[in-house]
Amino acid sequence: MHEGRRILAVVPARGGSKGIPLKNLRTIGGVSLVAMAGHVATAVAAIDRAVVSTDHEGIAAEAERAGLAAPFRRPEGLSGPTIADWDVLHHALLTMEARDGVTYDLVLMLQPTSPSRTAGHVMRCIAMLVDGGFDAVWSVSETDSKGHPLKQLTIGDGDALDYYDPAGAKIVARQQLKPVYHRNGIVYAFTRQCLVEQKTIKGAKTGALLISEPVSNIDTEMDLAWAEFLLSREGKS
Repeated sequence: MHEGRRILAVVPARGGSKGIPLKNLRTIGGVSLVAMAGHVATAVAAIDRAVVSTDHEGIAAEAERAGLAAPFRRPEGLSGPTIADWDVLHHALLTMEARDGVTYDLVLMLQPTSPSRTAGHVMRCIAMLVDGGFDAVWSVSETDSKGHPLKQLTIGDGDALDYYDPAGAKIVARQQLKPVYHRNGIVYAFTRQCLVEQKTIKGAKTGALLISEPVSNIDTEMDLAWAEFLLSREGKS
């Protein structure tokens, strides 16, 4: 608990993955991605219940070895690549409340594909959600200037090149660019009201937990190599 609020942590880890088959079971430094998420979840004393939401028996078994509970399997209708995070979290929350006979006040999402996570990140996110009176808090990283929306281009008919946003034509130096940010998947926190009543992960009042250090997000084999480098550099693998 945190200040009297009961907390459920959900690790979403479906078996399907187009980029890297069974991605959530791939290892960094000998530890699977789902186990890394489990180790962080079990290290945060404020978390009352930490579960994996999966449709895959192998992932469920690996999650349990890492300290996560796996008391249910995700329905087939929630296991495809286009299923929204809200659907998965809402299902996990209501399922666990029915099983445990309690109401969870806060819900965390810890995505295995963001292995740079620490217990400190999670605790900061919880504190920000509660102390700031937010409906949700997302961890974010600043987007490199090369990825800024005003620097993006499109290729049209006849290979015609144009700016994605016409305002990009006025940018001559990166110092002109207003900082923008992207989700990094390290940690999300939500109030129950955000998920159940607002029915969204982007609540009416959503805060940004800025992560300044480099992080990894696993979609490709190159991402795995980058994550291995980051974790070995920090002495975590």
